[in-house]
Amino acid sequence: MNTIAEIARVLKSIKSAVIFTHMRPDGDTIGSGMALALALERLGVTTEVVNESEIPQKFSFLEGIGRIRRTPSIDAEAYICVDTSDENRLGELAYPFKKGAAGKTTVNIDHHVSNTRFAKYNFVRNRASNCENIAELIGALGVQPTGAIASYLMAGMITDSGGFSHSDVNGDTFRAAAFAADAGADVNRITYEIFRKQSKARAVLYAETISKIRYFLDERLAVVLVPLERLERAGLKQDATEGIVDFALTVDTVEVSVCLMEVRAGQYKASFRSKGSVNVNEVAGRFGGGGHVLASGCMLFGNIEEIYDKLTFTVAQIGNL
Repeated sequence: MNTIAEIARVLKSIKSAVIFTHMRPDGDTIGSGMALALALERLGVTTEVVNESEIPQKFSFLEGIGRIRRTPSIDAEAYICVDTSDENRLGELAYPFKKGAAGKTTVNIDHHVSNTRFAKYNFVRNRASNCENIAELIGALGVQPTGAIASYLMAGMITDSGGFSHSDVNGDTFRAAAFAADAGADVNRITYEIFRKQSKARAVLYAETISKIRYFLDERLAVVLVPLERLERAGLKQDATEGIVDFALTVDTVEVSVCLMEVRAGQYKASFRSKGSVNVNEVAGRFGGGGHVLASGCMLFGNIEEIYDKLTFTVAQIGNL
């Protein structure tokens, strides 16, 4: 693996870059991509940030968010992936990334323990958020962060750390947060826009969904189901389900929480959270997914009752529950 200083030297040598962010974008991948793009532009590098998906509305307050494109439009010298454990996490952009990477400088900056080191240059450090890695990189680049850069960094850190509440938050997290706060990031506004602000429809969805939590393994496993019909009836998009998985983990007996969001008939996006006794990266890995020890995800297919059975068996086996 490369050092952050080596990554900085590589990025200082390029003239243009496309920065790829992972599908179903969250604050950390958006923050990582946009903060790095804005920092590189201060060094004279032409950049473009791409994501296959529509960006969730809750991030619309961030300056310049509208510049994120669905596909690359420039023939850049470098392809950079941020907050992405492997190329397949890019979704529909995986193909243009793999096809276009030949002959280009490829860089991978990530914080997932499941990262496959798929680029020519890789910096992977397990942290509460990838924006902590990006903050360190921006410092190594010698760029003084603007208010916009600081806000993107803080948005990513706040999102992936659960408002600085997760067990992997440490002194490095707060030092990176101080770096962003000192540069002008408004913690109060960012926290409100991302976590607290919601429509009445989303509040109703949240209440209806958590009232139907199912418990397994003597209430040590909690599973929340969000049917597609419920989202469509409320006129909401998939990003409205964010945070639901964290609620079930607040129940004192629960060690693992799973949110199953129906994507289409027989297909569910699963988000896992753990208090620490169960490695949910390993659980998600059994189904072709991955992420972190305490927070991971995957896709599940089949009848919902069969999925409940598979989850119960796998969590019990891996966690010795």
